[in-house]
Amino acid sequence: MSKGANTPVPTAALRVELGWRSGPGVPDADASALLLLGGKVRSDADFVFYNQPSHSSGAVRHEGKRDAGGRVTDGLLVDLARVEPAVDTVIVAASSDGGSFGQVPGLYIEVRDAAAGTVVARFDNPGATVETAFVLGEFYRRQGAWKFRAVGQGYGTGLEGLATDYGITVDEPQAPAAPQAPPAPQAAARPAFPPAAPPAAPPRPAAAPAAPPAAPPVSLSKVTLTKAAPSVSLTKQGGTSGALRVNLNWEVRKQFSGWGRKLGRSVAMHNDLDLDLCCLYELTDGSKGVVQALGNAFGALHQPPFIHLDGDDRTGAVSAGENLTVNLDHLRSFRRILVFVTIYEGARSFADLHATVTLQPQHGAPVDFSLDECTVPSTVCALALITNTGDDLVVQREARYLVPDRGVSPQRTVDRAYGWGMNWTPGRK
Repeated sequence: MSKGANTPVPTAALRVELGWRSGPGVPDADASALLLLGGKVRSDADFVFYNQPSHSSGAVRHEGKRDAGGRVTDGLLVDLARVEPAVDTVIVAASSDGGSFGQVPGLYIEVRDAAAGTVVARFDNPGATVETAFVLGEFYRRQGAWKFRAVGQGYGTGLEGLATDYGITVDEPQAPAAPQAPPAPQAAARPAFPPAAPPAAPPRPAAAPAAPPAAPPVSLSKVTLTKAAPSVSLTKQGGTSGALRVNLNWEVRKQFSGWGRKLGRSVAMHNDLDLDLCCLYELTDGSKGVVQALGNAFGALHQPPFIHLDGDDRTGAVSAGENLTVNLDHLRSFRRILVFVTIYEGARSFADLHATVTLQPQHGAPVDFSLDECTVPSTVCALALITNTGDDLVVQREARYLVPDRGVSPQRTVDRAYGWGMNWTPGRK
């Protein structure tokens, strides 16, 4: 499509993919969406992006990044059948992090039918130069049907400027007010006559009912862990209380790669792919254990170990996926937590799987990272190590693929690698 062109799209679930080529000096980019009525959002809840990954209607969902051989994509799922009647436009936007879009090669947006996988629209590089945010396209209603238009409108003020333009209230750090000098003291004048009695105070009117508290502004802050910057302090981010949610989502790559390709055979992939998000924990009282679906060891949020796995998912979607929740209101009870993932069934290794991990504190910026491409026959990957030093709560990106010895379980393999020292027995789910 060329800029300004439009095309009909099916009123169905569509996968919108923002893509580009990675490389040295290439900024990161993030996809987002805004649901509009008359050119503006109805509230901040109509903004879907990395810190607010799904709309309450279920019509739009941020699916996260994928990195396959230097081609990076960030995806949105837009289900037009679920868009509320009051919404007339769904804007699809992109923002850059660490540079301008002129430094992002091979930029495109592609719309696919989520069920059939067919391409229904594609808009390549909108002529970016110094822009740090773009409205790439929009879905809009026309005579009871939906169309997609290639827009290509750039902003030099990043995601903040774009969001504000559509009515989003953005959380901005406020500069402290300059202190005011106290007034100079003045000598009290002596009255020539006795002071008159003060007039009677008028009756106080009844207090008006308190207005409901305003919704907090949207925070655009985020933390991405990389090999160069693999750790972050949650204490410095303000994320040391409330619930910390750890989400794992994944996809199966269609091409074969990694160790399977090197050995001249494809890695077995099945529709019943089942990855399990797990964690080893060690508490300050010396107790140790595991939270996982295997053996129904789902943990507990309000009693030890203060960690809970919400279920056993097989879709890998961001809105579902596998989720661990850590109750940071009991921070003093934790010594260390190792989050890891195992392949329960459906694949022989991580070689053709791609996973993204997001740690979302209730307070503070989300922390996310992608796993590197797997080149060994691994069925278990250590994701992140959370350590309480007493003065600090630190998240360390591990992204470490492990290869179990013959007859050794993935859980025991992780235990040995990190010196947990637990006794293991066979389990099932």
